[in-house]
Amino acid sequence: MSAAEIAALLAIWSVTGLVTEVPSGALSDRCSRRRVLAAGGAVQAAAYTVWLVAPSFVGFAVGFVLWGIGTSLYSGTVEALLYEGLTELGAQDQYASLRGHVTAATHVGQVPAAFTATGLIAWGGYAAVGWVSVGICLAGAALTWTFPDPPRTSEPPDPDEPTATDADLRDTPVDDLGYLATLRAGLAEAVGSRIVRGALLAAALVGGIDALEEFFPLIVGERVPVVAVPVVLLVVTLCGAAGAALGGRAGRLRAGGLAAVVALTGIALVGAEAAGLAGLVAVGLCYGLQQCALVVTDTRVQERLSGRARATATSVSALGMEVVALAVFAGWAFGGTLAVAVGILAVAPVVWWTLRSRRGQ
Repeated sequence: MSAAEIAALLAIWSVTGLVTEVPSGALSDRCSRRRVLAAGGAVQAAAYTVWLVAPSFVGFAVGFVLWGIGTSLYSGTVEALLYEGLTELGAQDQYASLRGHVTAATHVGQVPAAFTATGLIAWGGYAAVGWVSVGICLAGAALTWTFPDPPRTSEPPDPDEPTATDADLRDTPVDDLGYLATLRAGLAEAVGSRIVRGALLAAALVGGIDALEEFFPLIVGERVPVVAVPVVLLVVTLCGAAGAALGGRAGRLRAGGLAAVVALTGIALVGAEAAGLAGLVAVGLCYGLQQCALVVTDTRVQERLSGRARATATSVSALGMEVVALAVFAGWAFGGTLAVAVGILAVAPVVWWTLRSRRGQ
């Protein structure tokens, strides 16, 4: 395929995610969360299947649409299910720790996955990797089908600051709302409460910075031989896992402390401009700090939501992450590493400002 076709496919994937992000969150709030997660796995399996049986531009385009839909079904649903499950056990204060460990496990899992994929390619080519991926997605879908569906609470985050603008939505149990009303309730909470709106914005800003990961191979490739790039990237991934795990311990950080972590992320990225080992260490430190901040801001979001339409409101933040990610790509294109680092440093005081309420201090 040509460069133009590849760019078009990536654009299709991105637009699909933007369009389906919030509607899929409302679907999760209206239906069983475990069924939505299972559907996400099945849709991703379908995406890989289309790529394998129809390896053409049209086939890849259809696959990217399915992949975008599958990813959006996960987004917001995982966080809501985790928080509600802990709430049912009276352990919602453990969310940061659990979220940190889940994120860390995701990163650590990339290590054996990378070695397994290498072996599969050597044995059966890309088709072997593709069909194994289909099987893993379906196995994951079957596993999530066995998850419990904890009850959903609907207590507002602040009795003095209602989260919805319509009294009928506030007073109606979430299970009695139709799809459109659920969507409306989630959007109303996202924009109608200052403390919720601030947490969503902070999470969008910090989460969007994660797009920087796409440029790590370029940064690393300028400092080590090509054959060493995969190994160094695995080390960077493990730094991200460590940062996410520490995010659980940092879950009680006040707004100022979290802003400091974000600022240090930008400073570490400036250090990535250094040559040799110093630059590589800075890349790992940057990623670890960003993942730590990501877990903390996600925790703030879940703590402040009422639970009426938790996945919908969380998806609003995820939509914001995509927008910020586009800004990161643009910053890199026009100014490289230093431009993105300056942008991250500018984000730090905004994070403090959005979380400065009594709930964020």
